[in-house]
Amino acid sequence: MTRRAPRPLTALLAGLPMAVCLLVGPAAPGGRAEEPGPLDRRGRITDRAGAPGTGDVLLAAARERRYARVGDAAGRPPQDRPDGAAHTAVGSAPRADDRTGGGGRTGGHDRAGAASGAAEGYGAVPAGRSAPVPTVLSGAPDPGNGGGPGAELAVPAALVAGALAMAGYAYASRRRRTRTRTTPHGGVPVPRAAELDGRAARALVEADDAVRTSQEELEVAVARFGEAAAKPFTEAVAYARGRLAAAFRLRQRLDDAEAGDEVTRRAVLEEITTLCADAERRLDEESAAFDELRDLERTAPEALAAAKAAHRDLEGRLTTAGATLTAMRAHYTGTAAAPVATAPAQAGARLAFAAANLARAREALEARAAAGTGSPPSAAPYLRAAEGAVGQAARLIDAVDRRAVELAEAAGRLPGALTEAEADLAEARGALGGTSGGVPRAGLRGRVARLEAAVRDVRRVVEAGRYDPVDALRRTGEAHAALDEVLERADGARRARAFLDQALLTARSSVGAAEDYVATHRGAVACGARTRLAEARRLLAAAGAGTGTDPRAALAQAQRADALARQAQELAEQDVRLRGAPGGEPGDPGGRGGAVLGGILLGGLPGGGSGEAPGGVAGGPASFGGGGTRGRLGGGGRL
Repeated sequence: MTRRAPRPLTALLAGLPMAVCLLVGPAAPGGRAEEPGPLDRRGRITDRAGAPGTGDVLLAAARERRYARVGDAAGRPPQDRPDGAAHTAVGSAPRADDRTGGGGRTGGHDRAGAASGAAEGYGAVPAGRSAPVPTVLSGAPDPGNGGGPGAELAVPAALVAGALAMAGYAYASRRRRTRTRTTPHGGVPVPRAAELDGRAARALVEADDAVRTSQEELEVAVARFGEAAAKPFTEAVAYARGRLAAAFRLRQRLDDAEAGDEVTRRAVLEEITTLCADAERRLDEESAAFDELRDLERTAPEALAAAKAAHRDLEGRLTTAGATLTAMRAHYTGTAAAPVATAPAQAGARLAFAAANLARAREALEARAAAGTGSPPSAAPYLRAAEGAVGQAARLIDAVDRRAVELAEAAGRLPGALTEAEADLAEARGALGGTSGGVPRAGLRGRVARLEAAVRDVRRVVEAGRYDPVDALRRTGEAHAALDEVLERADGARRARAFLDQALLTARSSVGAAEDYVATHRGAVACGARTRLAEARRLLAAAGAGTGTDPRAALAQAQRADALARQAQELAEQDVRLRGAPGGEPGDPGGRGGAVLGGILLGGLPGGGSGEAPGGVAGGPASFGGGGTRGRLGGGGRL
């Protein structure tokens, strides 16, 4: 592929021949150059006119093909290429007697040809061409021995042309550095900010996947071998989670435009990548020891029996979850059931995939028993894939049950919240009417109007019979807390705790729903949703810890966590839609697409997803470890 020079540089180089023609043509009367001055003891020339400027190149050619070049250090191209251009031009220019067939002066040298050739050579350097050998017309007079009136300007013309070419080369270099946003750093180009941003986003997605998968398999190991045996791996996952949380916190700061100038932003992006690499490194270090603990080849019969038992239990619960979702839709609006609307269908797809792999694992074990010392297919990849699918099915079913409990709890709290809000509205209206002293009016009118609207809307949807209790409690609580801020009360701390309890309920519901969705769709979920979710988790934990010390600050944190979690869910759902990811649909009868969607199988989704394999072909099951080891079980095409 040929790289084209920038348009300004192309135009500049295209104009060089015209500039040379104008300068070497008939000179204006009296337009002679300054007489040459004497050389110093070292043979150097003194520039008394101050002619060469920034980016100019001065070529001095003497007899016997001797020459020297002087150029601006900031604008000249690499040393070897301009010197090569000058050498080609000066060394190849014919002698006067060669041109005239022996009729000219001997020992002369075509300095005009050398200068013109050098100018063309310098013009060729920025465009990536080789320096041309000068062409001289037969019988042309030697400009150094009394040529025509334009001949004495040939060398200055060539120098001007060379200077233009070198300026063009410097311009092209600056444009190229600006375009690629690279600066010298020990000879290694510095990546562009956009490249660093993409690299950091990919690192966050991959590290988050690794931590989630490791945690899932760790839970299986703890259930089988106990907490004491799994302690080193629990510590490794905790360490990786901490590094990942720090990386997500930095990413959220960038998204909130807290990073400042570009230099700071680049440093933050590099730190994010480093933290993610450290998290994955820690998991990779423990993967071999984790395999020794599980030893799926030796413990395959026990693992198969445990997975089958869990599968049977979930099949019964799946029926109940479907009935719960139906009841939820009958009693509440669509938004109330939206977070778990597809959960039963996707759980069913995961269980179908698990059943298929459990059957293959059993066949592999039977083949091994029949082969004796032979080499039948390993049961480990099938078992790991089945375990992952069973775990996600359980999570999806649990999400339905938890949502039903949250809606019921919110519906139970809502009447009391509405009653308290109406009482405070009466007090606030009295303050606005002047019947209650000591209450500041600043901002009071707007907050009263907001709470009045919230109470009115919530009562209307409750009376209609179908509503979203969590959303209704959220709207009432946020508007009520805003009004309470300007109603100075002696029991302000107690009231803040009451608002905090409501905010924590809605925040836990939003964070839990987003967690379940991202975990079971992570093959398609990008960095933005994961970053918002990580920040929501952090704020929710801080709000819970601040309940007894600073309830007002904790209330603000809980409300922010709720908002970020809902943003995370929206972004994650959008990612899945954009990738057209399957999972629980009729077109995915074996559940394989859902397994890729859930990150159970390492592979690609249409439009790209985390951990996409070349060609979008699903790989083997993901297992405990970082990027270097989590795909070690293989088994891609067989699963």
